[in-house]
Amino acid sequence: MDEAPEGQEGVERRAEVFWDWAGAVAARIRQEQPMSAKALYPGTFDPPTNGHVDLIQRGAKLFEHLTVAILNNPVKNPLFTVEERVEMLKEVTGALPNVSVAMFDGMMVEFARMQGATAVLRGIRAISDYEHEFQMALMNRRLAPEIETVFLQPAGRYSFVSSRMVKEVFSFGGDVTGLVPPNVLRRLRGRMAKGQGLGSGV
Repeated sequence: MDEAPEGQEGVERRAEVFWDWAGAVAARIRQEQPMSAKALYPGTFDPPTNGHVDLIQRGAKLFEHLTVAILNNPVKNPLFTVEERVEMLKEVTGALPNVSVAMFDGMMVEFARMQGATAVLRGIRAISDYEHEFQMALMNRRLAPEIETVFLQPAGRYSFVSSRMVKEVFSFGGDVTGLVPPNVLRRLRGRMAKGQGLGSGV
Protein backbone atom coordinates (compact mmCIF):
# COMPACT_ATOMS: atom_id res chain seq x y z
CA MET A 1 0.00 0.00 0.00
CA ASP A 2 1.28 3.45 -0.89
CA GLU A 3 2.11 5.71 2.01
CA ALA A 4 -0.29 8.56 2.67
CA PRO A 5 1.01 11.90 1.40
CA GLU A 6 2.65 14.06 4.02
CA GLY A 7 0.38 16.81 5.29
CA GLN A 8 1.22 20.50 5.23
CA GLU A 9 1.89 20.42 8.97
CA GLY A 10 4.49 17.70 8.50
CA VAL A 11 6.20 19.59 5.68
CA GLU A 12 6.33 22.76 7.74
CA ARG A 13 7.73 20.89 10.73
CA ARG A 14 10.49 19.32 8.63
CA ALA A 15 11.31 22.73 7.19
CA GLU A 16 11.48 24.16 10.70
CA VAL A 17 13.89 21.43 11.80
CA PHE A 18 15.99 22.06 8.66
CA TRP A 19 16.28 25.80 9.28
CA ASP A 20 17.14 25.23 12.94
CA TRP A 21 19.99 22.98 11.79
CA ALA A 22 21.12 25.42 9.07
CA GLY A 23 21.08 28.31 11.51
CA ALA A 24 23.13 26.36 14.04
CA VAL A 25 25.77 25.60 11.39
CA ALA A 26 26.01 29.26 10.37
CA ALA A 27 26.26 30.36 14.00
CA ARG A 28 29.03 27.85 14.67
CA ILE A 29 31.05 29.07 11.70
CA ARG A 30 30.67 32.70 12.81
CA GLN A 31 31.73 31.78 16.35
CA GLU A 32 34.64 29.50 15.51
CA GLN A 33 35.95 31.13 12.35
CA PRO A 34 34.72 34.73 12.19
CA MET A 35 35.67 36.19 8.81
CA SER A 36 38.57 33.75 8.50
CA ALA A 37 36.88 30.97 6.54
CA LYS A 38 36.99 30.54 2.80
CA ALA A 39 33.73 29.52 1.14
CA LEU A 40 32.61 28.13 -2.19
CA TYR A 41 29.36 29.12 -3.88
CA PRO A 42 28.75 26.48 -6.59
CA GLY A 43 26.16 26.47 -9.36
CA THR A 44 25.58 26.54 -13.10
CA PHE A 45 24.62 30.26 -13.19
CA ASP A 46 23.07 29.93 -16.64
CA PRO A 47 22.44 32.81 -16.63
CA PRO A 48 23.41 34.61 -13.42
CA THR A 49 20.38 36.25 -11.79
CA ASN A 50 19.97 39.01 -9.25
CA GLY A 51 19.17 36.27 -6.73
CA HIS A 52 22.66 34.88 -7.30
CA VAL A 53 24.17 38.35 -6.96
CA ASP A 54 22.28 38.93 -3.71
CA LEU A 55 23.73 35.76 -2.19
CA ILE A 56 27.24 36.57 -3.45
CA GLN A 57 27.14 40.04 -1.89
CA ARG A 58 25.92 38.70 1.44
CA GLY A 59 28.31 35.75 1.37
CA ALA A 60 31.20 38.16 0.81
CA LYS A 61 30.32 39.79 4.15
CA LEU A 62 30.36 36.45 5.99
CA PHE A 63 33.61 34.98 4.72
CA GLU A 64 37.17 36.09 4.27
CA HIS A 65 37.04 34.88 0.67
CA LEU A 66 34.20 33.57 -1.49
CA THR A 67 34.80 31.63 -4.70
CA VAL A 68 31.89 31.55 -7.12
CA ALA A 69 32.34 28.14 -8.75
CA ILE A 70 30.67 27.51 -12.10
CA LEU A 71 29.94 23.88 -12.86
CA ASN A 72 31.00 22.80 -16.34
CA ASN A 73 28.18 20.40 -17.18
CA PRO A 74 27.55 20.23 -20.96
CA VAL A 75 24.87 17.58 -20.39
CA LYS A 76 22.56 20.37 -19.26
CA ASN A 77 22.75 22.01 -22.70
CA PRO A 78 23.66 25.43 -21.28
CA LEU A 79 22.64 28.67 -22.95
CA PHE A 80 25.97 30.37 -22.23
CA THR A 81 29.38 28.76 -22.36
CA VAL A 82 31.37 28.44 -19.17
CA GLU A 83 33.68 31.17 -20.42
CA GLU A 84 30.75 33.54 -20.98
CA ARG A 85 29.37 32.84 -17.52
CA VAL A 86 32.78 33.46 -15.98
CA GLU A 87 32.93 36.82 -17.79
CA MET A 88 29.44 37.84 -16.66
CA LEU A 89 30.08 36.94 -13.04
CA LYS A 90 33.45 38.67 -13.01
CA GLU A 91 31.73 41.80 -14.28
CA VAL A 92 29.06 41.78 -11.56
CA THR A 93 31.50 40.94 -8.75
CA GLY A 94 34.25 43.34 -9.78
CA ALA A 95 33.56 45.66 -6.84
CA LEU A 96 33.93 42.83 -4.30
CA PRO A 97 37.67 42.37 -3.60
CA ASN A 98 37.24 39.12 -1.66
CA VAL A 99 35.22 37.36 -4.38
CA SER A 100 36.72 35.33 -7.21
CA VAL A 101 35.15 33.33 -10.04
CA ALA A 102 36.31 29.90 -11.18
CA MET A 103 35.15 26.93 -13.23
CA PHE A 104 35.11 23.30 -12.11
CA ASP A 105 33.97 19.87 -13.16
CA GLY A 106 33.74 16.66 -11.21
CA MET A 107 33.09 16.48 -7.47
CA MET A 108 32.26 19.80 -5.88
CA VAL A 109 33.74 18.87 -2.49
CA GLU A 110 37.06 17.96 -4.13
CA PHE A 111 37.16 21.36 -5.80
CA ALA A 112 36.30 22.98 -2.45
CA ARG A 113 39.27 21.22 -0.88
CA MET A 114 41.53 22.39 -3.71
CA GLN A 115 40.39 25.96 -3.01
CA GLY A 116 40.99 25.60 0.72
CA ALA A 117 37.32 26.22 1.43
CA THR A 118 35.82 25.17 4.75
CA ALA A 119 32.23 26.09 3.85
CA VAL A 120 29.85 25.74 0.92
CA LEU A 121 27.25 28.45 0.42
CA ARG A 122 23.84 27.44 -0.91
CA GLY A 123 20.63 29.39 -1.48
CA ILE A 124 17.17 28.20 -0.51
CA ARG A 125 14.33 29.95 -2.34
CA ALA A 126 11.35 28.03 -0.97
CA ILE A 127 10.30 24.98 1.04
CA SER A 128 10.38 23.00 -2.21
CA ASP A 129 14.17 23.50 -2.37
CA TYR A 130 15.05 22.37 1.11
CA GLU A 131 14.67 18.59 0.82
CA HIS A 132 17.04 18.26 -2.14
CA GLU A 133 19.52 20.69 -0.59
CA PHE A 134 19.32 18.90 2.76
CA GLN A 135 20.10 15.57 1.11
CA MET A 136 23.02 17.08 -0.80
CA ALA A 137 24.37 18.71 2.36
CA LEU A 138 24.31 15.38 4.19
CA MET A 139 26.05 13.62 1.31
CA ASN A 140 28.69 16.34 1.14
CA ARG A 141 29.20 16.02 4.89
CA ARG A 142 29.78 12.29 4.45
CA LEU A 143 32.29 12.92 1.64
CA ALA A 144 34.01 15.87 3.30
CA PRO A 145 33.12 16.18 7.02
CA GLU A 146 35.48 19.13 7.42
CA ILE A 147 33.38 21.26 5.05
CA GLU A 148 30.16 22.81 6.35
CA THR A 149 27.15 23.81 4.25
CA VAL A 150 25.72 27.24 4.97
CA PHE A 151 22.24 28.13 3.71
CA LEU A 152 21.02 31.63 2.97
CA GLN A 153 17.60 32.77 1.84
CA PRO A 154 17.66 35.30 -0.99
CA ALA A 155 16.00 38.67 -0.56
CA GLY A 156 12.23 38.34 -0.73
CA ARG A 157 11.98 40.10 -4.08
CA TYR A 158 14.17 37.37 -5.62
CA SER A 159 12.71 34.36 -3.81
CA PHE A 160 10.91 33.16 -6.95
CA VAL A 161 13.71 33.84 -9.43
CA SER A 162 15.62 31.01 -11.08
CA SER A 163 17.79 30.83 -14.19
CA ARG A 164 15.31 28.47 -15.82
CA MET A 165 12.40 30.84 -15.20
CA VAL A 166 14.34 33.82 -16.54
CA LYS A 167 15.09 31.99 -19.79
CA GLU A 168 11.53 30.77 -20.21
CA VAL A 169 9.98 34.18 -19.59
CA PHE A 170 12.48 35.96 -21.83
CA SER A 171 12.06 33.43 -24.66
CA PHE A 172 8.35 34.30 -24.81
CA GLY A 173 9.01 38.02 -24.91
CA GLY A 174 8.57 38.73 -21.21
CA ASP A 175 10.41 41.53 -19.46
CA VAL A 176 13.11 40.26 -17.08
CA THR A 177 14.47 43.70 -16.21
CA GLY A 178 15.33 43.73 -12.52
CA LEU A 179 15.67 39.94 -12.37
CA VAL A 180 19.14 39.76 -13.92
CA PRO A 181 22.10 42.18 -13.87
CA PRO A 182 22.22 44.68 -16.79
CA ASN A 183 25.21 42.95 -18.40
CA VAL A 184 23.33 39.63 -18.42
CA LEU A 185 20.23 41.28 -19.89
CA ARG A 186 22.35 42.69 -22.72
CA ARG A 187 23.70 39.24 -23.51
CA LEU A 188 20.22 37.71 -23.47
CA ARG A 189 19.01 40.36 -25.90
CA GLY A 190 22.06 39.74 -28.05
CA ARG A 191 21.21 36.05 -28.29
CA MET A 192 17.65 36.81 -29.35
CA ALA A 193 18.81 39.41 -31.87
CA LYS A 194 21.04 36.79 -33.49
CA GLY A 195 18.14 34.34 -33.61
CA GLN A 196 19.76 31.94 -31.16
CA GLY A 197 17.50 29.91 -28.91
CA LEU A 198 17.66 30.19 -25.15
CA GLY A 199 18.20 26.49 -24.52
CA SER A 200 16.85 24.43 -21.65
CA GLY A 201 19.61 24.36 -19.04
CA VAL A 202 18.94 25.49 -15.46
